Amino acid sequence: MKQPLLTVEDLTVEFQTRAGIVQVLDRINLTLHKGETLAVVGESGSGKSVGAFSIMGILDPAARIRSGSIRFDGMDLLTSSAGDLNTVRGREMAMIFQSPATALNPIRKVGQQIEDVLRRHGPVTRREARRRAVEALAQVRIPDPERRYHAYPFELSGGLCQRVMIAIALCCQPRLLIADEPTTGLDVTTQAAIMDLVRDLGRERNMATMLITHDLALAAQYADRIMVMHAGQVVETAPTDALFSQAAHPYTAGLMKATPTEASSLDELKAIPGSLPDLKGSLPPCRFAGRCERRESRCDDPGLALAAVGTDDLHRVACRRPL
Repeated sequence: MKQPLLTVEDLTVEFQTRAGIVQVLDRINLTLHKGETLAVVGESGSGKSVGAFSIMGILDPAARIRSGSIRFDGMDLLTSSAGDLNTVRGREMAMIFQSPATALNPIRKVGQQIEDVLRRHGPVTRREARRRAVEALAQVRIPDPERRYHAYPFELSGGLCQRVMIAIALCCQPRLLIADEPTTGLDVTTQAAIMDLVRDLGRERNMATMLITHDLALAAQYADRIMVMHAGQVVETAPTDALFSQAAHPYTAGLMKATPTEASSLDELKAIPGSLPDLKGSLPPCRFAGRCERRESRCDDPGLALAAVGTDDLHRVACRRPL
């Protein structure tokens, strides 16, 4: 079997706050292969974006990686120098951030912002950078890219700004793309166009894609595998079809019941009881236990880990009483 492009092992991240240490990620493990799309799903506050920032090496100064490893194509990202990381970041691995309104420079033309990345990652003439920037805008299907090159972000719609973000992320043809809620705030039609674009470019370039989303329906449509997170823990991971045909963790099943579908009515939707636990201080082995209707005494026993569901080693769940 081919080695994965990205491997994260036992990643634990905490934040130092005025109220104390917040345990944001707890022993996260994941792999991602070339050409594969992995969706990371869960409620807001489950740690999805923190995991992505850890991989990209752009964590907040208050954050500390307490343990674990992150390897990209054999390169240990946690022990590499700042110079080596800057060489890889943006060229070999890139990220689409949640909000183009805050990620794009409002007083710089969008074409120049693409040029900034191109010139940072290789010797390129001004004319060549201009040509490639226009080409990048065309690749993300922005109409009249020559004219839009000169536009400022405030002159473009939300959907076009999101396409500019994708153009910036993909202009150096990275091998890994992290898309953090890439369709936030967009209408359904624009959302579908953006996701189709990311999927098509991934296929054309054999690019690994990590899609971070709270939208299970979006994950079902575009991901090869899904990793479900709750309160900083991975509670279930499986190929997409297997997860939707047999959700094993009560939290995953709860997310599905809370997700509208064409066949469901509002009366059929069911909210997950409770809220995310306080991540300060001592925490139980299963951070969903306080919200779980299937909880029993053994759920508080130490040593909880992902285990195969039946004979399917690709479908794994961290639960002592799975569905």
